Amino acid sequence: MELNPEKEVIEIVAKLMLISARTAPKAKGEDEIVTGIVTPEEKEAIAREMEKLGEKETHKFFKRDAQNVRDAEGLILIGLNFKKPVGVNCGTCGYDCNTILKQKTHEIEYAGPVCTIRAIDLGIAVGSLVSVAKELGVDNRVMYSVGVAARKLGLMDAQIILGIPLSVKGKNIFFDRKPI
Repeated sequence: MELNPEKEVIEIVAKLMLISARTAPKAKGEDEIVTGIVTPEEKEAIAREMEKLGEKETHKFFKRDAQNVRDAEGLILIGLNFKKPVGVNCGTCGYDCNTILKQKTHEIEYAGPVCTIRAIDLGIAVGSLVSVAKELGVDNRVMYSVGVAARKLGLMDAQIILGIPLSVKGKNIFFDRKPI
C-alpha cells in the first residue's frame, strides 16, 4: 500500500494552478505575468534567503514563513514582468503612460514604478490560481516574503514576485502559526 499518495500529485496541481493564472483576464488581453514551479533545491535556497532576511526587525515573519516553505510539498512563483503600461493614463503609478517607462527604477524589495493596472492583473491571476488549489483541497498561502527572497536570488525576471507554497497534510500548516 502506498502511503500519502496525494502528495505525489502536487506538481500536477501546481501546473493546473498555473494554467488558471495564464488564462485569467488581463487588461487589453496583454499578458505580462510570469509563473514557475520551484525545484526542491530552489525551495531550500529561498527558505535560507528568507531566514537571512528575517534578521531585520521589520521582517521577523520571514523566518516563520521560511519554515512553512520547508514544510510545504510544493512552491509556485508568480510575478509581474512589467514592460509597458496599459495606456489609460490613470495616474495611479504617479506618472502618465507616456512617462512611466522613462522614470528611474527604484529597487527596494520590489522594483518600480510599475503600471498599477498591470499589478491588478497580477492580483487577478493570483486569485485565479489559488481558487484552483481551494477547489482541489490543497492548502496554500500567498506570501510576499517568498517573493522577496526569490527576487533577491534572481529566480524570476519580474519587478513583483509572490510565492505560494502548497501543502497536503491533515492540518493546514499556514494557519495557527506562532505569532511573531
